[in-house]
Amino acid sequence: MIKFLLDVLSDPAILIGIFALSGLLLQKAKISDVIGGTIKTILGFVILGAGAQILIGSLDVFRQVFDHAYGLKGTIPNNEGITALALKEVGSQTAYVMILGMVFNLLLARFTPLKYIFLTGHHTLFMACLIVAVLSTGGYSSWSVVLFGGALLGCLMVVMPALLQPLTRKVTGSDNFALGHFGSFGYLAAGWIGVLVGKNGRSTEDIKVPDSLRFLRDTSISMALTMAVLFFVVSMAAGSDYIEQNLSGGVNFIVYGFKQALTFSAGVYIILAGVRLLISEIVPAFKGISDKLIPNAKPALDCPAIFPFAPNAVVIGFLFSFIGGLLAMFITPAIGLAVIVPGLIPHFFTGATAGVYGNATGGLRGAIVGSFINGLLISFLPALLLGSLGALGFAGTTFGDTDFGVVGLLLTGFMFITH
Repeated sequence: MIKFLLDVLSDPAILIGIFALSGLLLQKAKISDVIGGTIKTILGFVILGAGAQILIGSLDVFRQVFDHAYGLKGTIPNNEGITALALKEVGSQTAYVMILGMVFNLLLARFTPLKYIFLTGHHTLFMACLIVAVLSTGGYSSWSVVLFGGALLGCLMVVMPALLQPLTRKVTGSDNFALGHFGSFGYLAAGWIGVLVGKNGRSTEDIKVPDSLRFLRDTSISMALTMAVLFFVVSMAAGSDYIEQNLSGGVNFIVYGFKQALTFSAGVYIILAGVRLLISEIVPAFKGISDKLIPNAKPALDCPAIFPFAPNAVVIGFLFSFIGGLLAMFITPAIGLAVIVPGLIPHFFTGATAGVYGNATGGLRGAIVGSFINGLLISFLPALLLGSLGALGFAGTTFGDTDFGVVGLLLTGFMFITH
């Protein structure tokens, strides 16, 4: 039963479908609307996930070529990887903390002014795993880890969307939904920095280009060309023999790189299509929960939900977050920390999101500087966090997004003080 619940609650498509179903039933919608709305909501998330898998596959190819070209060895932040390792050691506790955290989330949303329901199921699992992994190194009993961890997780699931909501309103122009993604400290930093460096600056979406280059305003085309340049650069450095013998199956390395760039762009296009379908269904369905059970409740959704509001900032954010990660890779060993090799997946998703938030407050300059700072944060924080994870810290991977680093380090400090 625990495994069944964990499988359901950690699957964002099923989880958000359950909430959509509940909302439509509470509104006493027609059975056809209930079925159609629920399926469309789940379908939106499935489409989003399919796009993400395509994008991740392309990024994994880029990572292999990049690592071979520059001979990089170090710790690569990857939430899925470190969670899979941790679940082998603390799986039952993680499941209990996750379920208890979701219960606390609903109670806090019902009885406090923080009316946010966190619907990013996989990030709930990741944070539950981090909390258990860190607390387990402190020698606490299992029941105390579960109770304290569940309460802490529930608090984070309402507090982090609430902290971001003023900026989220600037991004979306409405108050219909919140962001539920544990990279919040990076997005807050991007938004605040945007105010400092580019207040009232022109938006990334207002960039003017000559008529001859107007095709670049199509995000799919500009993203494909940007990734093509990146693939060509690292492919030339890696050499044709490595790519054609190990990755492309004999296909010319230039052709293969260009195809991967197009694949990346297609993945983003599919993600945006899934997000549009999801938002169009979940917001009306959620009104039922808001009206009947948790007045004025807001769904806290995964970070791609805000990508359509500034597609150019998504591309800029990814690029400059990755540049920040590259710079940090040379700084961390110089100051005695582990070498953190930039992970393409966290830099894309959190860097793109930071770019959107930086653009909302500081336009183009805000997007550039804000995402660059995010790239530094998701490099230095994982390096500092490694020592807090006990034996898991030697696994060659760690948690990637900013909130995991901040929460893990604060928990470590708490345990040091209380012991």
